[in-house]
Amino acid sequence: MSGGYAHLHPSVRHLADEDANSRIRRIRTDRWIGYARAEAVLAALEDLLSFPTRTRMPNLLLVGPTNNGKTMIVEKFRRAHPGTAAAESEDGLALLPVVKVQMPPGPDEGRFFGAILHALGMPFSPRDRIATKQDTAVRIMQAMGARMLVIDELHNVLSGSAMQQRRLLNLLRWLGNELRIPLVGVGTAEALRAIRSDDQLVNRFEPHPLPLWSDDDEYRRLLSTLEAVLPLRKPSHLADSALAGRVLSASEGVLGEMIAVVIRAAVRAVETGAEAISTRMIEDTGFIRPSERRRVVV
Repeated sequence: MSGGYAHLHPSVRHLADEDANSRIRRIRTDRWIGYARAEAVLAALEDLLSFPTRTRMPNLLLVGPTNNGKTMIVEKFRRAHPGTAAAESEDGLALLPVVKVQMPPGPDEGRFFGAILHALGMPFSPRDRIATKQDTAVRIMQAMGARMLVIDELHNVLSGSAMQQRRLLNLLRWLGNELRIPLVGVGTAEALRAIRSDDQLVNRFEPHPLPLWSDDDEYRRLLSTLEAVLPLRKPSHLADSALAGRVLSASEGVLGEMIAVVIRAAVRAVETGAEAISTRMIEDTGFIRPSERRRVVV
């Protein structure tokens, strides 16, 4: 039967012959869906990683609404540049070209350097002095050949006091100077506001926005790509006006919500035997728009 699923990507067609439970598990599995904005950011990150060392390294700020694909992009980039275990490297040292950390909530220097040490796989005590964590983190990053530091949830900087915010922004500037590697900040519009509050940092970070989606050609291509990797036995024609508009309305233009709407409807399509997504099926999933979740009465 797999030869008849022309609406699916060739690598997925054989999956459409699996039983319902297997297909539902595959539908719900995380997957990378490529699109032009994401590919542009990945290309910019590759360019940064290959940038020659100089006194002031260029930095990048990936900014956009929550759940709009930022973390998935930097995770894909990090996986494309994996580390090398000590036993596998020529000189017996572990290598980690891309270090990715999350700015802690209620951040301070100690927690931030603790997050870096955790990402490096280095043991430490929360009671260690900040200077000790700082020196250890910088020394290990240099020894492991770190060529980029990615800081996710950068907007958490603003959850600290004014003094903590200033100290952390100064710390970012110092880290860039000390390590001479690019810094990549990832966060919401508040991250851009935090960077803009520092005259020196704003000149070092090039913003790459990921705005909300609108009904355009790129959006329709994204829906077509998503449909082609979901093992439904019948075509749904997600890119047609009626379905595309319904998905966009339900998701309010947020990438993660768009995918969630389609995934729920695809699961429903398998469970009911319809094998294709329809506007009625989207309604039947009971999906609640992001803005409406704030008004749910308990």
